Amino acid sequence: MIKFKDLTVKNFMSVGNQTQAVSFDKQQLTLVLGENLDQGGDDSGSRNGTGKTTIINALSYALYGLALTNIKRNNLINKTNNKGMLVTLSFEKDNKQYKIERGRSPNVLRFFVNGQEQEMSDESQGDSRKTQEEISYLLGMTHNMFKHIVALNTYTEPFLSMRVNDQKDIIEQLLGITILSEKADSLKERVRQTKDSIQEETIKINAIQSANEKIGGTVESLQRTQRAWIAKKDQDVIKLQTGIDQLEHLDIDTELDLHEKLSNWSEHNNAIMGLKKELSTLEPALVRADKSVEKAKQDIVNLDDATCYTCGQELHADKKAEIAERKSKELADAIAYQAEIATKVTSVTVALGEIGDINGKPTTFYETAKEAYEHRQNVDGLKQALSSKENDADPYQAQIDELNNSAMQEINWSVVNDLTSLKDHQDFLLKLLTNKDSFIRKKIIDQNLAYLNNRLTNYLDKLGLPHQVVFQNDLNVEITQLGQDLDFDNLSRGERNRLILGMSFAFRDVWESLYQKINLLFIDELIDSGMDTAGVENALSVLKKMGRERDKNVYLISHKDELVGRVTHVLKVIKENGFTNYENDVEVHNE
Repeated sequence: MIKFKDLTVKNFMSVGNQTQAVSFDKQQLTLVLGENLDQGGDDSGSRNGTGKTTIINALSYALYGLALTNIKRNNLINKTNNKGMLVTLSFEKDNKQYKIERGRSPNVLRFFVNGQEQEMSDESQGDSRKTQEEISYLLGMTHNMFKHIVALNTYTEPFLSMRVNDQKDIIEQLLGITILSEKADSLKERVRQTKDSIQEETIKINAIQSANEKIGGTVESLQRTQRAWIAKKDQDVIKLQTGIDQLEHLDIDTELDLHEKLSNWSEHNNAIMGLKKELSTLEPALVRADKSVEKAKQDIVNLDDATCYTCGQELHADKKAEIAERKSKELADAIAYQAEIATKVTSVTVALGEIGDINGKPTTFYETAKEAYEHRQNVDGLKQALSSKENDADPYQAQIDELNNSAMQEINWSVVNDLTSLKDHQDFLLKLLTNKDSFIRKKIIDQNLAYLNNRLTNYLDKLGLPHQVVFQNDLNVEITQLGQDLDFDNLSRGERNRLILGMSFAFRDVWESLYQKINLLFIDELIDSGMDTAGVENALSVLKKMGRERDKNVYLISHKDELVGRVTHVLKVIKENGFTNYENDVEVHNE
């Protein structure tokens, strides 16, 4: 079990030069509540900007050299003092006491085991890569896993919002699949040794082998090139001969005559097309003109019976005369336009008749007359090219013959073959450890995935989430409600936060069942965002039980003052004069 004991912070983010300490020994539910005296304190209700999240950022920085949230390391230094940043974390594992001191300006990384400082090697800018590797190995989890099972924060990308490959990386870590990589690393070393032995044996014959392979490869390459050259030559000869045959059978005088006829045909055809296009426009216009004349005539006839559209009485004689004059003018204009269009139609029709029908389009061998005039020159050029191509000599046969006559030395591969067989067996074992489709991997998934889904269902039920969330054998996640598939983004904010909590709790159960227990859990503002009263109560019930029955130190970072009466302890984070102070021992007496 990893038991985190206490954390001290100095000149870290909003914490100033006065060292602040947090003790992780309550084994109950502790509410982390802020009070910003710079903004009026409790009287103003200000809970923001006090430095509550600074605690988990400091915890993350001590363990991994990184903030939990997306903050650059230089920006973790208190901006007022700008130096002397130091975070110290003490914890226990397997009856050994550990302490990490990490800071910047100046850069510091010190690691103690049972009070004995570990030697720092491979030091770079105050950070020891080797020391960090030792710390990470001791923790047994990546920074990403830490964010999902130890320190939950609203700024951490939810598991179900991550890319599928990133989700699978976390699940593979969780289910113990990545342990196979550790065993694979050991086997890789033995593979390396076998390869070294093979190399020692093959180094004696590498020169001969290399020469033989080079000769053989060169011959094969030349033969491929030769075959391609011969095939290309044959194709070119056939193509040239075919071209000559076509051209020699062509009557060039007839071809030139056809080009002249084609020119005349194109000229007449263009004229016909133009007249037909004009006629297609005039005929509809004539129909419309006829209709206009008929309408004007009918309007004049209807004038005798016309009445006022307003009062319905018969029109006065002067009004009728006025309208009759206008309608007569419209009729005259319509008749004139009708006559104009009719004249044009007649003219175009006569023009079409004068042109008459033309015969079918002449077909030529050459596309242009110019090409036809160059016919004889083309024939002579093709014959010359054919003769040249047929006389081309094979440039590769002499080289092939020379290489084939080179002496090939015999190679004895018996020892190398035996070692290669051993390596093949080792490679097979290595694939069993690393291949995603191996039965070992599937067995691990089958053993642990059911437990994960069981714990997930249990927590989602306790948190009051009505959805079914199940990890499939391919490690993808399926969310359903009443038989309908849903995406994570289909859920409300409160539902998403319940799912985040439930999944984190389930991850933690699986982790602790496979690896080691951890006494610490932070929940940063997840129950503040979008979660209704029932959701908050359900979450508190789970967290209290976790702290009470499983000896967990659960820290709930929140803005909700009403939660004070629902927890056993309160850690007050007070912001005054620009700096954060922690009041650790505020005990709440309730239930």
